[in-house]
Amino acid sequence: MRALDRKALRDLARLWAQVLAIALVLGCGVMVLVLANGTRASLMDTREAYYERHRFGDVFAAATRATKSLLPDIAALPGVAALEARIIAAALVDLEGFAEPVSARVLSLPTTGAPALNLPLLRAGRLPDPLHPDEVALYEPFAQAHGLRPGDRFAAVIKGQRRELVVTGHLLSPEFIYTMGAGSIMPDDLRFGILWMAEAPLAAATDLDGAFNDLTLRLSRGANEAAVIAALDRLLAPYGGTGGYGRARHASHAFLDSEMTQLAALAYILPPIFLIVSAFLVNMVLGRLIALERRQIGLLKAVGYSTGAIGWHYLKLCLGIGVLGVVFGWAAGWWLGQRMTELYTEFFRLPWLIYQPRPGPFAISAALALATVTAGGLRAVRASVRLAPAVAMAPPAPPLFRRGWLDGLGRTFRLRQTTMMILRSVARWPGRASVTLFGVSASVAVLVASFCTFDAMDLMMDEMFAQSNRQQVTLILSSARNEAAVQDVLALPGVIRAEGAFALPVRLIHGARSELSTLNARPAQTDLSRLLDTDGRPVALPARGLVLPEGLARKLDLRPGDMLQVEALAPPRETWSIPLAGTIRQTVGQEAHIDRTALFSLMRSAPQVNMLHLMVDTDRMDALHRTVKTTPAVAGLVTWTEVRRQFEQTINENLWISATIYSVLGMLITIGVIYNAARIQLSQRAHDLASLRVLGFRRAEVGYVLVGELMGLTLAAIPPGWLAGYGFAAMIVAGVSTDVVSVPLVIDTSTYATASLIVLVTALAAALVVRRRLDRIDIVQALKAQE
Repeated sequence: MRALDRKALRDLARLWAQVLAIALVLGCGVMVLVLANGTRASLMDTREAYYERHRFGDVFAAATRATKSLLPDIAALPGVAALEARIIAAALVDLEGFAEPVSARVLSLPTTGAPALNLPLLRAGRLPDPLHPDEVALYEPFAQAHGLRPGDRFAAVIKGQRRELVVTGHLLSPEFIYTMGAGSIMPDDLRFGILWMAEAPLAAATDLDGAFNDLTLRLSRGANEAAVIAALDRLLAPYGGTGGYGRARHASHAFLDSEMTQLAALAYILPPIFLIVSAFLVNMVLGRLIALERRQIGLLKAVGYSTGAIGWHYLKLCLGIGVLGVVFGWAAGWWLGQRMTELYTEFFRLPWLIYQPRPGPFAISAALALATVTAGGLRAVRASVRLAPAVAMAPPAPPLFRRGWLDGLGRTFRLRQTTMMILRSVARWPGRASVTLFGVSASVAVLVASFCTFDAMDLMMDEMFAQSNRQQVTLILSSARNEAAVQDVLALPGVIRAEGAFALPVRLIHGARSELSTLNARPAQTDLSRLLDTDGRPVALPARGLVLPEGLARKLDLRPGDMLQVEALAPPRETWSIPLAGTIRQTVGQEAHIDRTALFSLMRSAPQVNMLHLMVDTDRMDALHRTVKTTPAVAGLVTWTEVRRQFEQTINENLWISATIYSVLGMLITIGVIYNAARIQLSQRAHDLASLRVLGFRRAEVGYVLVGELMGLTLAAIPPGWLAGYGFAAMIVAGVSTDVVSVPLVIDTSTYATASLIVLVTALAAALVVRRRLDRIDIVQALKAQE
C-alpha cells in the first residue's frame, strides 16, 4: 500500500464521526432510491407474471342482456385475440354469527372447463361442479375473514331468490387484487366477497340462459385498443352495453397502478435532497481538512509528489465516504424493501410477492452517490493543488478584521462579547453558515412534507365522513325504483331519515377528450349525502348544468360555462349537450353530479332512485340488518361507520410507518449538518475558545459561543424550511394524486411546529455532543496551536 493510501485510511479513521454523519445522510438518498425502485420493480414483475399466467384481460365491457350469438362477431373484430363471456350478479350473503348482511358479486364459471380469460387461481378445495347448482367457490380473503372452509354452508339472496350454498374451494383472481364493494372506498373482506358459481344455475337465477352481461377481451400484439373499444361499444349498444374500457380503468389494476406511481414519485423527489446536502457537507469537511493540512501539502509537493497524485488522494477520501454511504444505503434499502413488500402482500391480494429488485437502481444510486461526493470535494481539491510548495508551506495570511455595522449593532443593543463573537463568526464565514442554513432547511422541509400527509388524511376523512357522507347506511337497490321507495324505506327498523339518489353510467366528451364516469342525480338540497365546493363548504346543485370534481374537469380541459357532451350508457341511451356549472372538491372517485329534476327532464321520465342513504337509530341497527337480509330489492349495503374504521385503520398504519421513516431521515440530515459544522467550528476556533477560558470566562459562557451560533443558524433556517416544505409537499401531492384518489394539499400549523421542534431538539443534541469535546480541550495545547 502506498504512503498516500495509508494516509487516506488514517484520515478516514481520525474523522470517523464526521465521515459517518455524512455517509448516513448520503446513504439515506441511496436507500430511498433502492427502496422505492426495488419495491416498485417487484410489484410490477409480480403483477405482470400474475396477469400473464392467469390471462388477465385487456378490455372489459358490461351489458344488460347480450345474446351469445353476438360472440362470433366480437371475436372477428380486428385486434381481438381471445374473449370470455360470463354472467355477473349481485347478491346478499347471510352468514351465521355475523349480524350484518354481506354484499357479494357472483361470477359464472363456464361449464366446459376453466375460463379462457381471468383464470382464477385455486388455493384450496376444488371448483364448483356444474352438475351441482348449490356449489360455489369463494374469494380466499373473504373466506378466511369468516372462517369458511370447503364443505361449509351459508345462505345468499341472488336476484330475489334465497339459496342455500355449499363452499367447494378458495380462489384468487388477477381481476381482484384490490377489491371494493359498490359504494365503498376501501377493501373490506368481512362485508364484501366474490363468489364463483357454475354458469347454468347462475343463468337460471338471473334469467340469462343463452346470454351474458359481462365480457372480457384479450388483444393481439399491436392492436389499437381505442378502435377495438369503439367497435365493441357499437355491437353491444343494442343490448344495454355500458361502455367498454381498457385495463388502465379496471378498478383493481388502477389502484395497484396508483401505488406504483406513488413509489416512482418517491424515488424522484426525495433522493436529490440528501445528495445535495451530502455534497455541501463533503465540501465543508474536506475544505477544512485541506486548510489544516496546508503545510503537509507543500511538503508533499516539495518531495516530488505530483499535483495529480495529491488531488487524487483527497478525491479518494471523498470516494471513501461515498462507498460507506452506498453500502449503508444498499443494506437499508434492501431491508426496508423486504419489509415494505410484506406490507404490500397483506394489502394487495397477490398469490406471491417476492422482493427481487433489479440491478439498475443499485448501479444508478451508487453512481449518483459517488458523483455527488466527488462533485462536493472538487472545489476544495482544486484549491489544494493550485498551491505552489513554498506558498503551501508558509502559514496562510491572517484574516483582516475591522469594525463594521455589527459592532455598531452590538453597542446599540448592548450585546455581550460572547454574542458578538457569534455574530462576527457568521459574518466572516458566510459560506459555512450558508451550508448549515441549507442543510437544516432541507431537514425541516422533509419533516413538513412528511407530516403534512396526516393533515391531508384528516381533511379527507372529515370531508368524506363528516361533511359529505353523513349517512350511516347506504342501500344499493337491485334495480331502479320510483321515488316512493324513499318513503317506503322509512318503514324499515330504525330508519330515521332517507334520501334517494340515482346513478347513471355515462361517457363525458369535450372535444377530442372523453372519460367514462357515473352521473349521480340527487335533489338540489340534501343533508345526508352532500357536495363540497373547492373551499370545502357544502354546496347545492345548480338547477341547470353539471358539476364535476376539479381533477376530472382538468382532464377534460373544461371550465365553468363550457359545453360538454354527455352520452348515457344506459336507457334512454341518448347524448345530451350540458354546460359545466361548476367544480367541486372530491378526494375519492371521479363522478359527475346533476340536479335530479334536470336529469329526469332530459330522460323524459319520472324521477327514480337506485341508491338510498339512511340515517339510522344505532340501537336498532341489528334489526335493520336482519330485515335487509330478507329484502329482495336490496342488492348491497354499505355501513359508513365501518368504512371509516377500515379507512382510518389502514391509513394510520401506513402513515405512521412512512412518517417514522421520514422523521429519521430528516433527523439524520440535521445531525449530519450540525455535527459537522460544530466539529469544524471547534477545530477552527479552538485557540479563541481556549483564550476565553484563560481570560476568566466560565465553561458555560465558552460553550455558548459554540452552541449558540449553531442554534441561532438553526432558528434562522426554520422559516425557509417551512417554505421549502410547502413546495416539497406540493410536489409529493402532485406525484401521488391519481385518477382514483386526489390528495389535498393542506398543512396545519401544528405540522410546522412539530417539524421545527424535532429539528431544534436534534440540532441541540448534536451540538451538545461536540460541546462535551470542548470541555476536554487541553488549553495549553490549544494556545500553542498555529490554527
